[in-house]
Amino acid sequence: MARRKREEEHENHERWLVSYADFITLLFAFFVVMYALSSLNEGKYRVLSDSLTNAFRNVTVNATGQVIIPQAGLPTPPRIVSPPKPAQPQQKADPVKQEQREKMKNVAKDIMEALAPLVREGKVRVLETSRGVTIEIADSALFAVGQAVLNIESSRALRAVAEVIATSDFPVTIEGHTDNVPIKTAQFPSNWELSAVRATTVLRIFADVGVPADRLTAIGYGETRPVEPNDSIEGRARNRRVSIQIDSALPEKPTEVPVEITSAAKRP
Repeated sequence: MARRKREEEHENHERWLVSYADFITLLFAFFVVMYALSSLNEGKYRVLSDSLTNAFRNVTVNATGQVIIPQAGLPTPPRIVSPPKPAQPQQKADPVKQEQREKMKNVAKDIMEALAPLVREGKVRVLETSRGVTIEIADSALFAVGQAVLNIESSRALRAVAEVIATSDFPVTIEGHTDNVPIKTAQFPSNWELSAVRATTVLRIFADVGVPADRLTAIGYGETRPVEPNDSIEGRARNRRVSIQIDSALPEKPTEVPVEITSAAKRP
């Protein structure tokens, strides 16, 4: 019997429909997800955001750096609050400056006692400033008008002040001041000369009593530093004065400032 020829299998030309159906299904799922994202419920988003915030707010970290999330229903661990730092004690005052201040107060007290009669007459004022002690003496208590010669009583009072200053080691600056009324004589061509000579006259008294010369300085300011307006008799009287400045500041060691010479300056 002749072998029957095996019938050829029919080729399936519709297999592409399976792949096409899968593609359509995925595309549909993609559009569904996109639609869901585009129509986000604001209320649900806010609830989710609040939940995440509360969850991360209760997260703590232990000493090893591991994150610890407390379980629901368990009490929140107490927050550890560092105790306040104790107040820093105030720095003690410099003993050297404190000693200088005490000495200055004693000097001012002794000067007040030496000039007590002039203080009662209102011709002397003792002022304490940041620099030290300033003694302001009206020129009428020391000199005649337009003159620089001390009378006997004022010379005696200044010697008493010099004896107090000589026992200390403070630098002393003597300042002469005038009002704005001009002067023009053979001895004093201007108020500059008058104020400078009056300051030098007081300086000589101090030097004669025993105050070391290296602690004494005389300056004439003329009318340039008034303490009252010169538009009244009383104001001009206050401006005509001799100021004795007792400096309490400790001398500082000078420091040389380096100066760079430019190439242009080096040229001859």
